[in-house]
Amino acid sequence: MSNHASAVSAEEALAKLKSGNETYLNASANPGDISPAIRKDTCDNGQHPYAIVITCSDSRVIPESIFSAGIGELFTIRVAGNVIDNIQLGSVEYAADHLGTNLIVVLGHTNCGAVGAAMGSGVTGFIKSITDEIKSAIGEETDPYKASCLNVENSIRHIAEGLHIPPEGNEKGWKVIGAVYHIDDGHVEFL
Repeated sequence: MSNHASAVSAEEALAKLKSGNETYLNASANPGDISPAIRKDTCDNGQHPYAIVITCSDSRVIPESIFSAGIGELFTIRVAGNVIDNIQLGSVEYAADHLGTNLIVVLGHTNCGAVGAAMGSGVTGFIKSITDEIKSAIGEETDPYKASCLNVENSIRHIAEGLHIPPEGNEKGWKVIGAVYHIDDGHVEFL
């Protein structure tokens, strides 16, 4: 267990995410605390996020809204296709080790442009490094939803191997799980 007194267990964090997503499903605004008081508090006392969320850069995927979270509650890492390399691993390690955040969620989504591009052909430029990583994860899969799930599983594997986190969690209390955000109706499916 980390030496962070306010650390939330992975199980407690998952329950908060699920509850927040339930709230989001019928919300027209984010009920998360974004008040001047919380801004001042997190400035003076630092951040204590209860979950790490690695997700796509897609503008339709906003973890703080999806999970009804406010300032300081989620440590969000966004990169097209929610792919993982050493930069993202370093960010995850920082939040887990230095901030005491135990739950790591790789959040893919439906209708992902990066996954779609990886399923297609002709990608060039810097984007190719993203689609090549996704292509290695999805192989010849032709169903976009299944491809998104395979891509999430690949990112989980990179995190688990890189940070030595077995499926049941590690001795520090860290646990990594996957989820898919359904952009059509807003629900999060935990895998």
